[in-house]
Amino acid sequence: MTFLSPGRLWLLAIIPLLAAVYVLLQLRRRRYVVRFTNLALLQQVAPRNPGWRRHIAAGLFLIMLTLMCIGFARPATGVKVPRDRATVMVAIDVSLSMMAKDVAPNRFEAAKAAAKKFIGDLPARFNVGVVAFAGGANVVAAPTGDRAAAIASIDTLVLAKRTAIGEAVLTCLQSIRSFDAQAGQDPPPAHIVLLSDGDNTTGRSVPEAIDAARAVRVPVSTIAFGTPYGTVEIDGETTPVEVNKLTLSGLAQGTDGKAYEAADNDQLSQVYANIGTSLGWRIEHRDIAARFTGIALLFALAAAGASLAWFSRLP
Repeated sequence: MTFLSPGRLWLLAIIPLLAAVYVLLQLRRRRYVVRFTNLALLQQVAPRNPGWRRHIAAGLFLIMLTLMCIGFARPATGVKVPRDRATVMVAIDVSLSMMAKDVAPNRFEAAKAAAKKFIGDLPARFNVGVVAFAGGANVVAAPTGDRAAAIASIDTLVLAKRTAIGEAVLTCLQSIRSFDAQAGQDPPPAHIVLLSDGDNTTGRSVPEAIDAARAVRVPVSTIAFGTPYGTVEIDGETTPVEVNKLTLSGLAQGTDGKAYEAADNDQLSQVYANIGTSLGWRIEHRDIAARFTGIALLFALAAAGASLAWFSRLP
């Protein structure tokens, strides 16, 4: 058991103080009684000695306070909750060639919009992560069930020089392997969706990426953005940036994925249609303060009942 608000447990320090005060008052009461020298008169004016019963109500009251303090600290217990491990990684090209405006408003904005739509349409059971790649590849959103976090990470992307498609695929595979403790021995079912205009200009080669993806049976589906007529302005010069569909289709075919030339939502639904299910577990802390509050209420009722039955008053 753990506590969601452990700082409130300091209130438990009050309980021993109350118990000590109660004991001191009982000792003082005993000394006061001994002052009566006429024992016969004392027996006539004093009520029948309640003995041990007078301590029952006080004990129940202190137990009630203890339980209330514990409940106030929000005790929680760990519960194993099933989690689907199926994962989709979305890799987005952020190279300078994606500035080309042959796809409205430009390749980069079109790719981001397609990625957001794809992530938003994924079935709830899938975990999704995002990788950005230019001269290298970086995980900008680790695999998670939080769609909003994955989509928000896309808005943080900025363009950079060169294109490393092979690095993007290998980074996605590493992120899938790092998803949970089981991934090393029991990889989750997964799929990579790569959005790019197709050239691999740096880093490890596309054939290396294909071999790595095939080894762990992770298909890579590609979406090509651009036309043969794209150009960009780099350092004041106009540079042609023709889309390389051959590289992207070769990556998809080599990994048993699909190659698309546009972000067609109906076609993209095929990307996740055949991904299997693999259940894992996560520990979720559930608040059980109500249990302690309920038990404390029972002790309060017991203390009140005992005091009324024996002394005709509430404690």
